[in-house]
Amino acid sequence: MIGYEFLREHLRLSAFPCARPARIANVAKVVQGDVFLEVPASVAPATPELLEHLLFALKHEGINLQILAQALPQVPASQIAEAFTKTPASKYLRMVAYLWEQFTGQALGGLPAAVGPYVDLFDVTRYITGKPQRNTRWRVDFNGLGSLRYCPTVERTPLIAELLEKNTLQRAQAFISGMDPDLLERTMSWSYLSETESSFAIERETPTPSKAEAFAELLKQAHDKTPITEAYLVQLQNLAMTNPLQHDVQFRNRTNWLRGSGSGVLGVTYVPPEPDLLPEVMEAIMDLLNNPPPDVSPLVMGAVASFAFVFAHPFMDGNGRLSRFLFHKAVCQSQVLQQGLVLPVSIAMNRHESGYLQALKSFSSPARKLWDVVMIDESSFDFEFKGDAAIYRYWDATPCVEFGLQMAEQSLEVDLRQETDFLQKYDAIYKRVSQEIDLNNNTLSLMVRVCLQNNGQFSNTKRKYFLAKGNSDVAMNVVEKIALEVIKGDAAT
Repeated sequence: MIGYEFLREHLRLSAFPCARPARIANVAKVVQGDVFLEVPASVAPATPELLEHLLFALKHEGINLQILAQALPQVPASQIAEAFTKTPASKYLRMVAYLWEQFTGQALGGLPAAVGPYVDLFDVTRYITGKPQRNTRWRVDFNGLGSLRYCPTVERTPLIAELLEKNTLQRAQAFISGMDPDLLERTMSWSYLSETESSFAIERETPTPSKAEAFAELLKQAHDKTPITEAYLVQLQNLAMTNPLQHDVQFRNRTNWLRGSGSGVLGVTYVPPEPDLLPEVMEAIMDLLNNPPPDVSPLVMGAVASFAFVFAHPFMDGNGRLSRFLFHKAVCQSQVLQQGLVLPVSIAMNRHESGYLQALKSFSSPARKLWDVVMIDESSFDFEFKGDAAIYRYWDATPCVEFGLQMAEQSLEVDLRQETDFLQKYDAIYKRVSQEIDLNNNTLSLMVRVCLQNNGQFSNTKRKYFLAKGNSDVAMNVVEKIALEVIKGDAAT
């Protein structure tokens, strides 16, 4: 292997394995494959010198801050100084020098001034980037999503590019803009209720009425402009957790972990950053939420913030629910969505649970391998982190953003549109049936819903249920007849 993967293996770094490691192959030019980056021998580093592999990686593999943060401090300052003195205009050497100083906290002295045009650290054609922060010494613009204290990366994959082109938020706002006020109110009520139920369902929990009400109230705060602070998140955690014994008063000061279905150590599926690192990570996440890059889609920032929060796991309980709330918070702060609209993304997430777990595991699985866990008893473990803090500071959010954008699109095109269509059909059927027969309002409402949910017909079980309640076949036949006419008429248009 060469480039980043060479550095990771040669230096025994705790950085995650490269998704597409570079290797020498019988090719005429550098070729990006599904598994490897194929490189001709004439382009590959000629020696095992660290600086050669770093320069190759920056030029051909992009930015991998997990590896750069751990590898660069092991490169002698004299080696960088010698190379830079020879070619002070090299943009890749300027990147190396800039990052070396940032990651070591030291200054490279006695060097000529950097020359040449300013260069973006992240290639804007390859990555989704943030607002540039200029470094005049090395003529490098840091344009990551965050800072060098904490910076998730998002590649512009074909899927992400396609989904961003759909302008999901703008289409969602356009969809509700011309809606009848009564229909809009009922659609919004359904959205809040469904988002609440689905957020709990993801955690295999059916909320009590008090829990559902508490989370619905939490969702309503997504549109307010309150800055995200530790105190604010503590308040939201207390609101989301109805049991006072589960209320936290600050970010956790002890190790937390996620438990899966396995027993003992095998049941520990993820360990978030240690308490000493957590305040800095959370400060950076809150800063991302409070100061999102102006040119980045709110849906991208929502996905990044949501997964960043759940990976940080700042509370002992309630992190999953709050992470999904923060998706809405990031989206609603953009003010693209008006009139209290929230996209019911948790419905889509719950429907695509395997995809949600896969996005989570893109980070949690390799992170778990860096922890030694010893079981004390069934509920107590001893944890020892064998990695570098860089894995929690710099992570690839691309799979998480892909999933988040897909769920936002589905929440509009499948869930929101289907529910609105259902409500419109319900209103049409209810009105026509009530004009033909006299039924109790509650009974009529239930009949219309049941019939409509079964494509305009009563199942044998439901027919028997209504007959047992004293209703007649004649009434049910009228409901069925009108329901089928409305459904067929709608399909015809």
